[in-house]
Amino acid sequence: MEAYTSGNRNSRSDCLIRFTPKSKGGIKIRMQSKVEKLYGRSITALAEKTLTELWVVNGLLEIIDNGALPFVLQARIEAAVKAALPDLGGESLPALQDHSLYHSTRDRFRRSRLYIPGIQPKLMLNAGIHKPDGIILDLEDSVPPAEKTSARYIVRNALRVLDFFGAERMVRINQGALGLEDLEAVVPNNVHTILIPKVESADQLKTIDQKIDEICLSCSRKEPVFLMPILESALGILQALEIAQASPNNIALAIGLEDYTADLGTQRTSGDNESFFARSMLVNAARAAGLQPIDTVYSDVNDTEGLRRSVEEAKALGFDGKGCIHPRQIGPIHQAFTPTASEIEKAQRIVMAYDTALEQGKGVVTLGSKMIDPPVVKRAHRTIDLAVASEVLGKNWKDQFPR
Repeated sequence: MEAYTSGNRNSRSDCLIRFTPKSKGGIKIRMQSKVEKLYGRSITALAEKTLTELWVVNGLLEIIDNGALPFVLQARIEAAVKAALPDLGGESLPALQDHSLYHSTRDRFRRSRLYIPGIQPKLMLNAGIHKPDGIILDLEDSVPPAEKTSARYIVRNALRVLDFFGAERMVRINQGALGLEDLEAVVPNNVHTILIPKVESADQLKTIDQKIDEICLSCSRKEPVFLMPILESALGILQALEIAQASPNNIALAIGLEDYTADLGTQRTSGDNESFFARSMLVNAARAAGLQPIDTVYSDVNDTEGLRRSVEEAKALGFDGKGCIHPRQIGPIHQAFTPTASEIEKAQRIVMAYDTALEQGKGVVTLGSKMIDPPVVKRAHRTIDLAVASEVLGKNWKDQFPR
C-alpha cells in the first residue's frame, strides 16, 4: 500500500512521519532519532497513544525525528494518518496547558503582530519572548498546498500547549471552504482572533460568523472569537465600511498591500504613495465603525530606518499598528508608536483637569480657555495607557504630576 507523509526530516524541532495503512497485522513503529537513547520510549509511547486516539489498529508508522516537541509529533502523525485514512473523525490533542487559558479584550493594544508560518514550529516556541502584541500563526500564504492539513494540526496543538507570554493568539485562516475547516480546528482551542484574508464583501464575514457560532455551540465555548478582516483588493477597499460593520466580532481592519498593488496592476514602492487612497479609506472605515486600523507589513527586515519611516507615516495616517515578519521589527514598531513627550504631557493635563472637574462637581471641563469634550478625554486616556505600555510612563504617574 501507498505510504503517506507529513513533515520535514531536515528542519530543527520538526520530524518526518511516514504512515502506511495495512488491513491486518496490528501497529508497527520504526524510529530514527538522534535522541532515541534518551527519549525513544517516550516518543514511541506518544505515537502509540496518538494512533489509539485516532482509532488506528493496523499500519506501519515510521518516524524520522529531528528534535520535534510532542505537540509537533502528534500533529504530524495525525496529518499522515488522516491523509491515508480520510474517513477518520477523531482527534489526538495534547493536554491543555494553564498558560494557554488567558483571555483577550476588544480594545487591547495591537501595535505589532508577528507572522509565523504554520509549518515552522521552531519559530513558534519562543515567539512570545520578543513581546509582540499579537502572534499570528499563519495557515494561508506562507503554507504550501501540500502542507495545509499538517499546518492546521500544528497550529491547533500550539494553541493548546505553548506559552505566548501575554501576546494575543491570532490565526490567519485560508480562503473559502479551506478556511472554514481551519476554524473547526482552532476555535475550540483558545484562539483569540481570526484574521480573514482577501475580504471583499460583508457576506464573507457573515459566513465566518455563522460557522464560528456553530463551532462554539458544539464545543461550549463562551468566550468571543474576534475577527480581523484583511482588505487586499480594489473591491475590498471600496467595500471597507460595509465590511467593517458586517460583524459585531470585528475588532480591527487590516490592509495587505502586496496583493492590493498587484490587483491595481502597479508596483509597491518604498513610500507606498500608490496606496495612499486605500490606506486612508481603510482608516476612515475602521474609525467610523469603532475598530482599530492596522497597517501592512514592511517586507525588508534589514532596513530599520525604512521601517521607522513607514511606521511614522502609518501613525500619521491614523493606524494603530503594523504587521511584522521578523522579531527584530517589533522594537522599532513599538518605539515609533510610543507617544512623544509633548503628547504625553498634554494627555496628562487633560486627564488631571477632567478628574479635578469631577471632584468639584463641575458639569463643564476646561483646560485653560478651552473646553474638553469626552472624546478628547478618552483619547488622552488612551495616549497615557499607550505610554505606560511602552514603559515611558509609570502606572502611578498621577502621584508625581504637579497639581
